[in-house]
Amino acid sequence: MDFRFSDREEASRTEVEDFIKKELPTDWTEKNIYWPGGYGTLAEFEELNSHIERFRHRLAEKGWLTISWPKEYGGAGRTNIEQAIFHERMSYYRAPGGEVATLIGGPTIMLFGSDEMKKEWLPKIARGETRFWLAYSEPNAGSDLASIQTRAVEDGDDLIINGQKIWGTAAHVSHYAWMIVRTDPNAAPHRGITLLIVDNKSPGVTIRPLTNICGSYSFNEVFFDNVLVPKKNIVGEKNKGWYYVMVALDFERLVIPIGGFKRTFEEITQYTKETKHNGQSLSQNPLIRNKLAEIAIQIEVAYMFFWQTAWMLDKGLVPNIEASVLKLFTTQLSQKLANTGMQVMGHYGPLERESKWASLRGRVQSGYLDCISALVGAGTSEIQRNIIAMRGLGLPRA
Repeated sequence: MDFRFSDREEASRTEVEDFIKKELPTDWTEKNIYWPGGYGTLAEFEELNSHIERFRHRLAEKGWLTISWPKEYGGAGRTNIEQAIFHERMSYYRAPGGEVATLIGGPTIMLFGSDEMKKEWLPKIARGETRFWLAYSEPNAGSDLASIQTRAVEDGDDLIINGQKIWGTAAHVSHYAWMIVRTDPNAAPHRGITLLIVDNKSPGVTIRPLTNICGSYSFNEVFFDNVLVPKKNIVGEKNKGWYYVMVALDFERLVIPIGGFKRTFEEITQYTKETKHNGQSLSQNPLIRNKLAEIAIQIEVAYMFFWQTAWMLDKGLVPNIEASVLKLFTTQLSQKLANTGMQVMGHYGPLERESKWASLRGRVQSGYLDCISALVGAGTSEIQRNIIAMRGLGLPRA
């Protein structure tokens, strides 16, 4: 594997970076408190302001929301390496980019959806006109998704859905639920699940906010009471949703804000250079230097895993195990980066962003709270280790 960029890829990287700097407010990156890997500091979900909407519209115009999609589906027809370069630069500047529809729903529809579904959904997803939220988890079904209880029964050309979903990130600012339901209660748990798309505006859908540990409104609990959904919204075949979702989860685990790790690390490093203790900058303290050196090494390792998965996709390989390795490593890195930031800043670390004494706009404090969510979302670290052990190393089930 040679991860040096070609001339075309270098040009693509420069083009994306110039675009971001031109289109976003100059203070965007500094004001945005998003912590890499976390789910609770996705502040853009609090308010889809004009900057975000305009920026995403411009991305869609350039075909950058779906860079690696085929052109016939509204994509730019570029390589997965170029898409990875795009995500790396976007996350470095904490720029609002793709979401569930473009990063997870669309690619899954391309693999398993009918021709009619592709024609109906892919063009409007590529244009940025449709936003999805993930309706997987339930109050009693998280890591064990096969335990879902939300039911769907047939009624002519429709399905009638009853149940509840929880931790619906951005459900309140999305248009549709990318949802799994139980359609055959008598089948084995993994074989009676169906994947479908549900309109948020359907009668019987109730969205209630959940304020997270960071004090932000990004999560929701959503109730479905006799919600009618046309059967044409089923992705692939009925009762095969479990297998489709396993593929969709791989897509989700590949969406890593890798550039955000580097940007946040650079900010903490700069803080140590500018902050003095006993007349000496913190960056000269051997203990702090060692902590930062360790994080720097791990970020480089994470980048290698990141580029590897993109390279594999371009070679027609399926990075199933590699997706879990990347997810596990970077979510652990999210926590290590937060812990290091707290240790470096000492008593200033826990200060909230409203405090005039808070450094880096209180990002480390928010990140310290948020990094816990990184270990849970898209499959817990324990789940990732099981996947690596059984699929990657061939170890038996415990």
